[in-house]
Formats: sequence, structure tokens, C-alpha cells
Amino acid sequence: MPPPIVDRTRRLRDCLGHFPTGVTVVTTERDGVVHGATVGSFTSVSLDPPLVLVSLRRTSTLGELLSGAPFCVNVLASDQRELALHFAGARTTEVTWLPGAGPPRLAGCAAFVSCAPWAGHDGGDHVLHLGEVVDFGASGAEPLVFHRGAFREMRRARAETGWSGSLDYPTEMLAAMLSRSNGESG
Repeated sequence: MPPPIVDRTRRLRDCLGHFPTGVTVVTTERDGVVHGATVGSFTSVSLDPPLVLVSLRRTSTLGELLSGAPFCVNVLASDQRELALHFAGARTTEVTWLPGAGPPRLAGCAAFVSCAPWAGHDGGDHVLHLGEVVDFGASGAEPLVFHRGAFREMRRARAETGWSGSLDYPTEMLAAMLSRSNGESG
């Protein structure tokens, strides 16, 4: 006898949670009111034309508002956990917006991707919103990550690794290749 659907759905969700995702807040404006939601289902789709995809629950307010509207994907920085919770429904923090044309942008993010609507597709209990990238940028800040049901921070690899000093170490290989191309001996 197969496990109950609720149990199977929870197990699938837990399994998929082993894949870490970035944390974004997707924003749009409708009738002069800014709307946003914390979203983990975001991915690049194409470079030519430049397209990204955001997956939103069919029953979500933002999912309905995004249909045919410009939107911005704000990639949250590691110090923006409270902002992620705010747009997930907690409404516990001040929100700082950046001035400018286009969809609303949050201040302090690791990156942003502003989009014009491209297409919407059926995704089961979600709608897959494709956006054509019209503007983008990155601050260099470390991103906030979601993994196994919790927010996480990425950590930079230590400078000393098993590869250090080896020609297999990426920076050592690059230095060796550059010195050879410049006619130097290594």
C-alpha cells in the first residue's frame, strides 16, 4: 500500500530541500502599490534572448499580480534574513527601496534582475513566469541561501587547501599559463 499523499508530499519536499537555493524577493507594482514575496524558485533560462523564470504558487497574491506585469528579482544578501521573513509574511522589518524607473528594487541586495513579462506557463500548482531581462546588477555581497528548511550563509573556501602549491590548483594553473603565454619560463 503506497504511503499517504500528505506524507509523500512532505518527504518529497524534504528531499528537494537538500538542493540549496538562493533567496530572492520578487517585486512588482500594481495601481501604485508595491507587492513582493520571498521566492526560492528562480533560475536563469536563456542568454539569447535573456530570460529568467520565477515559479509562484497559483493561489499566491503575487502570482496573480505578476501575470503580464514587469517584475524585479532581488537576490538577498546574507545579512537580509529579516527581509526574507518580512516578505514571507512576518512583516517585521523596515523596507528600504531604491529610487528609479522600472519595477521596485530593494536596497542592499547581492544582485537584482529587472524583467519585462515574457510568458506564463502551467506548472501544476504553480505558474512559471518567464521574464525578459531589461536591467541587472550585482553588488558583490554574499548571498543568503536556503537549505534543508533553514537560511544559511555561504562561506568562502579557506585559502589553504590540499591544492595549494600544486600546479593543479586553479590560481597556480592560471599563473603558469599566463607566464608561458608571456614567454616566461616556469
